[in-house]
Amino acid sequence: MANESSTRVIEFIFRGLNYNPQLQVLLFLLFLSFYVINLTGNLGMMVLIQIDSRLHTPMYFFLSHLSFVDMCFSSVVSPKMLSNFVRRKAISFWGCALQQWFFGFFVAAECFLLASMAYDRYVAICNPLLYSVVMSQRLCTQLVVGPYTIGFLNTMTHTANTFHLPFCGPNVLNHFCDMSPLLSLVCADTRLNKLVVFVVARAVGIFSSLTVLVSYIYMLISILKIRSADGRRKAFSTCSSHLMAISILYGTLFFIHVQPSASFSLDLNKLVSVFYTAVIPVLNPLIYSLRDKEVKDAIHRAVAKIKFLSRKEKEGEI
Repeated sequence: MANESSTRVIEFIFRGLNYNPQLQVLLFLLFLSFYVINLTGNLGMMVLIQIDSRLHTPMYFFLSHLSFVDMCFSSVVSPKMLSNFVRRKAISFWGCALQQWFFGFFVAAECFLLASMAYDRYVAICNPLLYSVVMSQRLCTQLVVGPYTIGFLNTMTHTANTFHLPFCGPNVLNHFCDMSPLLSLVCADTRLNKLVVFVVARAVGIFSSLTVLVSYIYMLISILKIRSADGRRKAFSTCSSHLMAISILYGTLFFIHVQPSASFSLDLNKLVSVFYTAVIPVLNPLIYSLRDKEVKDAIHRAVAKIKFLSRKEKEGEI
């Protein structure tokens, strides 16, 4: 019966955010605005880093890839979530598999990109005189290729581990194809599969967070050794944006995956999951554009250049 029912599974149904129709319209506009801000903010950050030569440093090289991952990560979930507000809340079986594949890829890649950025900040603060030597172009490339490779291995493990299994109804998920809810719909013994998911997901979280934690411990020790308050403030300002970004991401991941789900209501977990997939990718470009002096200066230079070119064009037309 399990095999027979699994052949009939051609789609999954999303519960979505089930509120009254008036609120559904407001939620659609809210999440649409999040997605538009995410696309424009992250794409704008990537273009700004590319065109401004003063931002051609390892830190902003990593930031451009973080913006790319955030933009793609949100694009895996948000368009489908928005379409579910206005039409039937469903996704095909293979559409769900693809969504899970890309979701797992970009989540793991972001975790290790943040770890790479933590190492970059560690070298900048603890070994400033050797920074340009240590953070060579070759090492920067390796610190970017590594997260993408880990993301690929992570998502191949999860997706192959799940979508060969027999599914049975009702095939109902929250608002996107997440691994744990998918395994709960399987008509077979999933203890080994859940163990694999647990081990791989925890390995990604533990190794990336340990890299960040150790880097910041050494950075804190180095900052505390600086005698002047102004020097300590300047040193801390170089990593404050990154520290805020990792606090938001890892805090949300900890809430979702580490805390026992029974202690939270289904609606609360659903809202946190929506925040994780729709809101967090919006925050990183805002954090760096509002708190990073170099980025703010680059934005001012770009705006001034646009105004100058616009004025020159108008003078030419006159």
